[in-house]
Amino acid sequence: MLWRYVELPKRAAKAIRVFGVWAASSLVLITPASSADVSELPELLQEKVETARQACADFENGTFHLEWGAVDRVDLDGDLTHDWVLNERGFSCSTAASLYCGTGGCMSHFLVQDALHSLLNQGWSLADLGPNRVLLADVHGSQCGGINPTPCVTASTWDSDEKRWRTTAAEWE
Repeated sequence: MLWRYVELPKRAAKAIRVFGVWAASSLVLITPASSADVSELPELLQEKVETARQACADFENGTFHLEWGAVDRVDLDGDLTHDWVLNERGFSCSTAASLYCGTGGCMSHFLVQDALHSLLNQGWSLADLGPNRVLLADVHGSQCGGINPTPCVTASTWDSDEKRWRTTAAEWE
């Protein structure tokens, strides 16, 4: 009878090890929610994803992936509701290392209300300045009269009446 009490923990330990290996291997197979739930994106962003998927398939029959971080839900216009951002830095294609991004950065598609605007950037962030919500973007140095490594940023604020981004080039003296 004693061996049963000894065997049970060994069997349990083996079962736990088998379960652990299965669980760890299953994590590799899980696709990000953003990839699996493309149907939950607004239609205008679904069209961007489908265009990217087709470009990947057209390039040596590649497989497209929408990685974590490709979709952001943030308040872009300061109305306290989340808008949508689709970042192509989160796109990948099995047959192309740089199909979606280049030296100028990657496209980000900003959907505010029902208006979609895209910007090539090397990163973006938001800030509040007085009553304005400001989109700050690190852009290619050529937009500041330089070359790629030239530091260059743009600041834009959403105009809800006109449904467009407002920005200007500063006139420094």
